[in-house]
Amino acid sequence: MVVLEIKSLKKAYHQSSTSIEIFKDLNFHVKPGQKIAIMGKSGSGKSTLLSLISGIIKADDGDILLDGTSYKQLEESQINDFRASNIGFVFQNFHLVSYLNALENVMLPAKVCNISNPKEKAKELLKSVGLEHRLDHLPSQLSGGEKQRVAIARALIHNPKIILADEPSGNLDEETGIAVMDKLFELIDKNNTTLVLVTHSKEVALRCEKTYELSQGNLV
Repeated sequence: MVVLEIKSLKKAYHQSSTSIEIFKDLNFHVKPGQKIAIMGKSGSGKSTLLSLISGIIKADDGDILLDGTSYKQLEESQINDFRASNIGFVFQNFHLVSYLNALENVMLPAKVCNISNPKEKAKELLKSVGLEHRLDHLPSQLSGGEKQRVAIARALIHNPKIILADEPSGNLDEETGIAVMDKLFELIDKNNTTLVLVTHSKEVALRCEKTYELSQGNLV
């Protein structure tokens, strides 16, 4: 059984008369509850792969299936709702809404997915990441580590099938990064959520069940 399956994926970027091939025949799958790390040099296509898995950008050919749903079969209007319901995101730069407080930021996906009692669930998640005393604080009033913990809570509120994390500790100092990753893995294990994590850190990658190197368009 797999939760994510990538089949013969092809993706290239075109600039004037030049074509830069990122993936030409990528095949990959992830089982439910697995924690997968993806490493590779800058420019190897790691963030592009996450964007393809999320449906933010389209593949040139091949297919991606998440929980059995084929992206090729989804209309443009459907992919946004599908992504909002099934995928959680944790970014290097946090991407919190500046004019919303911590509680409101965590509640955002719940509103899109029509989850019952979103406020109570958001409070519970913020408590689980140690921020029950920061509910009313804006992102500008939070440290980097606190912002990332808010982002982790936000990623989990709608019980996604998979979390995509792009260098989640990349903008944090070492000590804060370790603490944030401890909390991310703790909550993912508690909820048995699937994780695909892009990282440059070998220490972070070792905490996952499998580590892949992305090189020349292939995962090794």
